[in-house]
Amino acid sequence: MTTTTPAAAVTGAVGSAHTRVEGVDKVTGAARYAGEIPFAGLAHGWLVLSAVVRGRVLSVRETPVLSMPGVLTVLHHGNAPRVDTDYTGPLGRPDPIVGLFQDDRVPFAGWPVALVVAETSEQAREAAEALEVQYETEPHDVDFSADRPGIRTPENTPAMQAETEKGDLEAALAESAVVVDAAYSTPEEHHSSLEPHAAAARWDGGRLEVVDSNQGSGWVADELAKLFSLDPATVRVRSEHVGGAFGSKGLRPHQVAAVMAATVLHRPVRVVLTRRQMFSLVGYRSPTAQRVRLGADADGRLRALDHQALSLTSTVHQFVEQSALMGRVMYDAEAHHTVNRVVPLDVPTPTWMRAPGEAPGSFALESALDELAEKCGVDPIVLRARNEPGAGPVSGLPFGSRNVLACFQEGARRFGWADRDPRPGVRREGRWLLGTGTAASTYPSGVAPSTAVVTAEADGTFTVRITAADIGTGARTALTLIAADALEVAPGRVRVRIADSDFGPAMIAGGSMGTRSWGWAVTVAASELRARIALGGAIPPEGITARSDTSEAVGRLAKKERHSYGAQFAEVAVDVSTGEVRVRRMVGVFAAGRIVNPLTARSQFVGGMTWGISMALHEKAVRDRASGGLVGADLAGYHVAANADVPPIEVGWVDDPDPDDPVGIKGIGEIGIVGTAAAVANAVWHATGVRHRDLPISPDKVLRAAGPVGAETERGGRTGAAPGGDRDA
Repeated sequence: MTTTTPAAAVTGAVGSAHTRVEGVDKVTGAARYAGEIPFAGLAHGWLVLSAVVRGRVLSVRETPVLSMPGVLTVLHHGNAPRVDTDYTGPLGRPDPIVGLFQDDRVPFAGWPVALVVAETSEQAREAAEALEVQYETEPHDVDFSADRPGIRTPENTPAMQAETEKGDLEAALAESAVVVDAAYSTPEEHHSSLEPHAAAARWDGGRLEVVDSNQGSGWVADELAKLFSLDPATVRVRSEHVGGAFGSKGLRPHQVAAVMAATVLHRPVRVVLTRRQMFSLVGYRSPTAQRVRLGADADGRLRALDHQALSLTSTVHQFVEQSALMGRVMYDAEAHHTVNRVVPLDVPTPTWMRAPGEAPGSFALESALDELAEKCGVDPIVLRARNEPGAGPVSGLPFGSRNVLACFQEGARRFGWADRDPRPGVRREGRWLLGTGTAASTYPSGVAPSTAVVTAEADGTFTVRITAADIGTGARTALTLIAADALEVAPGRVRVRIADSDFGPAMIAGGSMGTRSWGWAVTVAASELRARIALGGAIPPEGITARSDTSEAVGRLAKKERHSYGAQFAEVAVDVSTGEVRVRRMVGVFAAGRIVNPLTARSQFVGGMTWGISMALHEKAVRDRASGGLVGADLAGYHVAANADVPPIEVGWVDDPDPDDPVGIKGIGEIGIVGTAAAVANAVWHATGVRHRDLPISPDKVLRAAGPVGAETERGGRTGAAPGGDRDA
């Protein structure tokens, strides 16, 4: 037994660079992911997806398949266990796709129609590919466009304000000296996490245990309990290591399929999705069609702001990509209108994807701001400074902290913005036209109630238990540093255990809210434990434990506009004779609260900015109208930025602690992608004089925009618009 005499206080862990506490395990292979954890008697399931877009399943010929080697069962709508999808979970009503095999309907291509379970995954796959399913087909519609019928404006709810409006928009536009009215579009985009989705389920002593790859073990456990009408105390979900998620790893069909099969077979069953299946089953970012209208005085001061955004959803579940959100926070005007509309189509349901709403919305709005700056003859940074609001443009609430201009100042200094010639198309380097661009970033800084348990062990160490999720962000390490400071001990004396639903309710890893929510709970529990230890006495063999629940504290927070902010800068080189666009360098400076671990924080910012480059120049999923499915639904057909596409990226941050958070945290997971695509697009305009309003800016679009003058670059002539001019792609 040890005494509670405190060691010399060791503080300052938060804010110092620390390598990941699980880093060695990951690089040596000791860290095991959901798809590779062994179980005795494990069987393997393989999902069969619909071969038609819309219709009904007429028959599933399982008899021939059941005679194949190793096949144990075939589940489909005629024999699968019943589930209940009529409930409201932590994030609303479930997508009906998790109600597997409950009827014969097929609402889109890639809908699960059967599960084949066998002794090995190879046997399950072979049998699944041999399974014959007959369908009755119906006409389908997957055509997304801004002028199609069926577009609707969702009702405003506490969870989603679809439309906001103040002032007389048309009058303000008519009275404006300068007007920008432009349409922008972004394509369907997919998460493409490195680790495929996987889940294993088993029953043990009347308790359901699921080993999964998810963004919140408590969230998934709660959903499974409701779906299968189980006592929540009888469901345990664990997710020790996750190889990327980005919004896609909540409750999905593979977890439900594994539980169904384990229930039928009375043995553990694992279901792993293929890369191609992930394109149908785990959500994606909807394509968007956006219109931005800005009216301003001659000096660029906004009088009118109108941002209209359209996205798609499935016919069975509504998800709205809220691309018009950013203007509600960033820019005020006497007339201000934003609306998010949606159209249901025969496609899978979209879902959250890194910076949902803000990522595509910032491309449109920040591109339009750049166009306004050009028309007014005002520097883009000066324009943003002139339109800096004093309170929430729509809410009227005070800002918690707002240091976006400090980000622009520091970013401009690092980037060398002061030396920029504002005229487009005047810089060249051999065959390359050079340009620079900038854009603002923002993302909400929220917090949700969470619980944590901290134990002082008899050997002098401390154990933290919290249902957090480390999806590759470094959250486990951040919580170690936060706990160490709260306990006033060295980080090496703290062990953090996460991702087990038995540890109690906690926020999911999403919305850039995870570390802030968990860190708050850990700080409260650790501080209480330290106070108890300070009273003196021996620590018993079972240790001393303190628990926290931040529900009341979070509920007492004053209403404010709480956000992280940033400024993105990009330099590009464009060869209009080949259409190639290369990003040469990027600088991003952020105001994102207190930075817990600079090492992993930089990785988060760089990762987000890299994804923004990929969004700007590469990513586009193409849906075939005839088949209703995706063309090239794999990483060969769906292009993402590779190492050769990513330039040197410089990341920095300004001092920006949140005074209402015990650690000063805001959130950094998503803001890195916001504004990046706009900065790249604005730089392409500066290089060529041509506006590209439809992502990605691919070589074919650059060539079409360049037209016959592209050949002039081979002879040393200049292409693009005249200095100070502007052409549209």
